[in-house]
Amino acid sequence: MANNLIRSLGLVSAVALVPAATAALAAVDVNTYRELDQFMSVFERVRSEYVEQVDDKTLLRGAIDGMLASLDPHSSYLDEKGFKSLMTTTEGEYGGLGLSVTMEDGAVKVMSVTEDTPAYRAGLKTGDYLTHLDGKLVYGGTLDEAVEQMKGAAGTTVKVTVVRPGRDKPFDVSITRAIIQLKAVKWEVKDRVGIINVNSFSRDTTDEALAAIASIEKSLGGQPLGYIVDLRSNPGGLLDQAVGLSDVFLERGEVVSQRGRNKSDIERYYARPGDATHGLPIIVLVDAGSASAAEIVAGALQEHHRALVMGERTFGKGSVQTLLPLSSDTALRLTTARYYTPSGRSVQEGGIAPDVEVPQLSDPDYKDRPRFREADLRRHLINELKVEDDVIQDDGKPDPRFAATAEELKKKGIEDFQLHYALQTISRLGSKTGTATAARRDLR
Repeated sequence: MANNLIRSLGLVSAVALVPAATAALAAVDVNTYRELDQFMSVFERVRSEYVEQVDDKTLLRGAIDGMLASLDPHSSYLDEKGFKSLMTTTEGEYGGLGLSVTMEDGAVKVMSVTEDTPAYRAGLKTGDYLTHLDGKLVYGGTLDEAVEQMKGAAGTTVKVTVVRPGRDKPFDVSITRAIIQLKAVKWEVKDRVGIINVNSFSRDTTDEALAAIASIEKSLGGQPLGYIVDLRSNPGGLLDQAVGLSDVFLERGEVVSQRGRNKSDIERYYARPGDATHGLPIIVLVDAGSASAAEIVAGALQEHHRALVMGERTFGKGSVQTLLPLSSDTALRLTTARYYTPSGRSVQEGGIAPDVEVPQLSDPDYKDRPRFREADLRRHLINELKVEDDVIQDDGKPDPRFAATAEELKKKGIEDFQLHYALQTISRLGSKTGTATAARRDLR
């Protein structure tokens, strides 16, 4: 099962797996050998003269981590725990809180919160900093150590201390761990609009999306007015599933291309004939937590004019990682390519700009909470075409359509303003589409 999964990995936060033995080796010159001699000299001095005895495995792991840390934020070494964690996450179930985190200047920072998980229900948000777990400081430790502390048996509780930009003081939240079942796709119908919530790009995402469309049509006894594809806070996943999900809604055309170090190293992925939604209106919801695979889908549907992209500018991760197995349970996760939208545009740093920018007004911390994107990461890859700061940042100009406060919206029963706005828009578009379709039938 793991081998089948490994073969399918094309994580755009993810990867294609390439055996280490078949990877091309760069030529090593004389100066490189001198540097390796220097490294061995340092290694011998540390292991023989450091104030405390350190085992060789720890020193070599530190050297590997340091080498990869000098590259970009997405290249890393996966030891037994890291490799198992990747397999578990893509297979869709683990015990924990439901958070995707990163390390920033020694602090654990929340990148995304999976819907319907303990962390989501506790109110944790993208951009939060976690400083203590059960009263123990996690600042200055490793990301693996923090993740291990957050995971645990279902039913056990962990107290998390949160620092949220915009709040004056840290606050504590007690969260009960649960079995996190990463159901890739969920669906529902509101106001005759089909809502397809894509939480992750795991191995079954495309099939689950097709099943969701069939279930929506069955529940309505016919076609909906249109569809909302919710990709908010989706951190990405398997490349083949990003292509597959895009193909669900596209009739033809290029979905994405990936380009390696050499100009001739280009792979292109295309949609096959057949739009499962029969040309009905589509809105794609995105936010600053929509990354990599989610950006591939948003960019493809936007540039083929198949969907209206709505929400906030996306994360801006435009690189592909390749998983190079080193043994049966360790691997090297290495950035090997960049991906491009059908028009040849890289989303690295800049992300996907929505066609209609809609703030999440139902979030009371929306205005004060800073957005965390690829461009904020240290050593992130630079876009070949310079991305100006004013492209990445919001312009800050007030919009009279978006003047309501979270409290005012709550009184009206609106808990998710972006989804509410998308529903209203689809209803207008769907009504026009329905009228036009009826007119065409009358003319036959």
